[in-house]
This record gives sequence, structure tokens and C-alpha cells, in this order.
Amino acid sequence: MSEVLPREVTSLLRLDGLAVLVAAVIAYGVLGGNWWVFAVLLLAPDLSMLGALAGPRAGSWTYNIVHTYALPITLGGIAWFTGATFLVPYALIWVAHIGMDRAVGYGLKFPGSFQHTHLGVMGKARKEATLANSR
Repeated sequence: MSEVLPREVTSLLRLDGLAVLVAAVIAYGVLGGNWWVFAVLLLAPDLSMLGALAGPRAGSWTYNIVHTYALPITLGGIAWFTGATFLVPYALIWVAHIGMDRAVGYGLKFPGSFQHTHLGVMGKARKEATLANSR
């Protein structure tokens, strides 16, 4: 994929991410979460990028697994309904991280590439695609 996605599409996806981030932060505050814990753990899901040490395909796979809403929502739901509510704030931090990433334009990675995402092309590859599309 070398084309740049339409701004109308990526803007909506980024706005969705911002809405999720705001909702997760508000919920975290309402539940009385510790803001120091929030600050320390907010970037923890990015440790999934260490999967790239096993190669770009493994890296995109581990990143994508950790950066989908399915796992933190499952964690939060199980925690809530089983009475393990101490885990809910961690699920909210995780959801907030994903929302933050989406809001600033970091999307799910295409297999084997950290520069091609569902939100478009990033970094050097974006500059090259924009240049190629303007010719």
C-alpha cells in the first residue's frame, strides 16, 4: 500500500480515538483511579513493539494484538462481572492508550510493516507516498 488514505476517513478514525480516550479518562477518574498509576502505565502497551525483535511480521502481530480494543474490554468485562473490580482501572488505562494512539494517528500495523497502518502511511513512507501521488 503506497497511497495516502483520504483525510475525511482518517480524521473520523482519529476523532473516534479521541472520544475513546476522553471516555476512558473520565471513567478512570469517576472510579477513583490513582493518577500516578495512570501516568506510569499509559505507555506500557507500547512494550508490545518489542515483538519486532523477532522480525517485522511478528512485531506487527504483537503490536496489533495489544492495540485492539478486544483484550482490554474483555479484561474490564470479566473484572467487572466477576467482582475483580481492582482490574477495571487497568483495562481503562489500556483503552485510553489505544484511544490516544488512534487520536494521534497510530493505527494497527500491516503485516511486516510498522509504517503502513489502517490509518494510512506514516513517517518516511508517508512522505514518499505523498511525493509519488503528487507526480
